[in-house]
Amino acid sequence: MTEVEMPESVPPRARKAPILQKIAAFAGRWFAVLVLLGGAAGLLVPAQAGALSGQVPLLLGVIMFGMGLTLRPADFLLVLRRPLVVLLGLFAQYLVMPLAAWGIGTLLGLPPLLLVGLILVGSAPGGTASNVIVYLARGDVALSVTLTSVSTLLAPLLTPLLVLWLGGSTLPVDALALLRSILSVVLVPIVAGVLIRTLAGTLVDRVLPYLPLVSVTGIVLVVAAVVAVNADVVMTSGLLLVTAVILHNTVGLLLGYLAGLTAGLDETARRAISIEVGMQNSGLAASLATVHFAPLAALPGALFSVWHNISGSALATFWARKNQPPANRCRSRNVPTE
Repeated sequence: MTEVEMPESVPPRARKAPILQKIAAFAGRWFAVLVLLGGAAGLLVPAQAGALSGQVPLLLGVIMFGMGLTLRPADFLLVLRRPLVVLLGLFAQYLVMPLAAWGIGTLLGLPPLLLVGLILVGSAPGGTASNVIVYLARGDVALSVTLTSVSTLLAPLLTPLLVLWLGGSTLPVDALALLRSILSVVLVPIVAGVLIRTLAGTLVDRVLPYLPLVSVTGIVLVVAAVVAVNADVVMTSGLLLVTAVILHNTVGLLLGYLAGLTAGLDETARRAISIEVGMQNSGLAASLATVHFAPLAALPGALFSVWHNISGSALATFWARKNQPPANRCRSRNVPTE
């Protein structure tokens, strides 16, 4: 697996790589494997891992705060410089994935809770691990960061409406309650992180190398907890759900790339939109499902967390080894979450 280069924002003395920073770098590099191990732990020791299920929203809030610490107001300026490209990416994000989730889940005959859980995954914003994957794939990192940031800020409005639209006929959906949850566990932590980065940038730069450890630990615990409370379902109907998750992710990656191709974007932008559309903030989906529906509805998010990091890493490796487009013009993010 390709190693992520040290971001330019890391101060020189941090390049000595103390032991904790080495652990953080290891966690970021082997994120997909660690998430897979978290899922295995949920199956092997469900009693212990399941005890964390009540802490899923808190864990997600910590992860989102870490994402906010990596952002600057300048990350949103691309919206003004390339508005049509950003709008295309957001349109694909919030149209392709929700409709694909509903269509795939319906065709495969998923039970209502699993169908709503998959729709939640499709209606979630892009996951910040996508920024690292785009970097490794030699894609347009600036576009990736902007799409992740803006789609996350739009989530309090769009995610509840999409779930109500596509899942409301399957199960009762309280869109207002979903809105409040997203505001508390996503928007507030991210805004707080951006403000702290703006006001105390030097201090934050010192801790940036350690953030992957916090983010990876958080999502591994979320996956372990969700799988643990659904261990019986995983063992009995796991194959059907895994099929749905793989199809959902594949459709997102493919149609995201085709959207960029149809619009005449360059190869780096196509790769960025493909990965942004295909990789979701499935931790948010799992958290919302746990709080507002039932633990079973969180299972698609947990499995998506495992799979999209595996498929994303594989796709990045494939693209990186092809005819490489011009090097990225912008810095990468080193904080994988969902």
